[in-house]
Amino acid sequence: MNETTVLTKGEQVSAEWLTATLYKSDALTCGKVVSVDLTAEESNWAASVHIDVTYSTDAQGTRPRKLFLKMTDTDTGDGESFGDSEVNYYLHDYIDVPDAPLVRCYDGVYSAENHRYHLLLDDLSATHVEALRKPRTFEHALALADAFAILHARWWGAERLTEAGAAMHTPAHIQRFIDISAPGLEHILWAARANPQAPDGTQITVDLEPHWPDLLRDVFAKHPNMLVKRTDDANGFTLIHGDPNYTNILVPRDGDRPLYLIDRQPFDWSLTTWLALYDLIYVMILDWNVETRRNWEIPVLRRYHTGLIQRGITNYSWDALWHDYQLTIPMGIYIATEYCRGGINVRLYRRWLHVLQRTLTAMDDHNLSVE
Repeated sequence: MNETTVLTKGEQVSAEWLTATLYKSDALTCGKVVSVDLTAEESNWAASVHIDVTYSTDAQGTRPRKLFLKMTDTDTGDGESFGDSEVNYYLHDYIDVPDAPLVRCYDGVYSAENHRYHLLLDDLSATHVEALRKPRTFEHALALADAFAILHARWWGAERLTEAGAAMHTPAHIQRFIDISAPGLEHILWAARANPQAPDGTQITVDLEPHWPDLLRDVFAKHPNMLVKRTDDANGFTLIHGDPNYTNILVPRDGDRPLYLIDRQPFDWSLTTWLALYDLIYVMILDWNVETRRNWEIPVLRRYHTGLIQRGITNYSWDALWHDYQLTIPMGIYIATEYCRGGINVRLYRRWLHVLQRTLTAMDDHNLSVE
């Protein structure tokens, strides 16, 4: 294999290949890998391998003992695809940000021709777990605010986005993002009226406040234009993660720091150069329960704003941040309805319903309407 070969199966990880790869990344400066022990697993769109590494006695360097190889087919099979975003995430976008909340990456190759990429990362499974598996703490929330400030500040605003080659999304792209999710609205409103049964007999109860159906329709009718208008000013826009759900945040098994943001895998229709506050609402509105969000949202946003200022973003006021936060809250509706664009998603029923209810509750809490 050469340096541009995309790995597609764990068997391609040999001691020789890993030796060359670790030399290239300066993780190995002397000696060699003498053996690898591979344990494979599968996820939604990727195959992965946990690698236990044994080195020669003369080996020097950081010599990582446990590595994680992720191999992704970028063609999802339904007319949608991933691009090179995740490879760039680790190997380009934040390579000059030493405290970026990213897992160390030793190798990554993307092939548009083969519709595939791979990443070789530190295996943190001994020290970290998905945020889903631990109770939220306020310290964890503050750590997350700090992490977003670090990532967002790097590519903040028009000048830095131009440097990154990241164009602002066109109105057509923004509308496509919304149109992808739009069919789910009527499916959900039907379920709220009909209370259907799942194939296994489970009752699907979609509880909506009386005023929510009209609010949902108003959001789809009027909110997209508000988002398009906001793109007239690039201040507040950056490269976003886009999907920082509680399975894409790694937190320490003990304590709250350091945490890591993983799996930046936008679809071709996703928003990638977007309002930074979108990443914050994704966590605070979608993944936290209502009382947690009510108690923590202002201090966490204050912490985030302070973090931006500390990283040189001094022309984005608290009032501007608060406006963008409120503007992005309704976007949780698009996330919820996308789950049901092909009909009621029974398997993830509780997930999308929580997202929808929490978003609408936040809109009520903030007295948000779409005009």
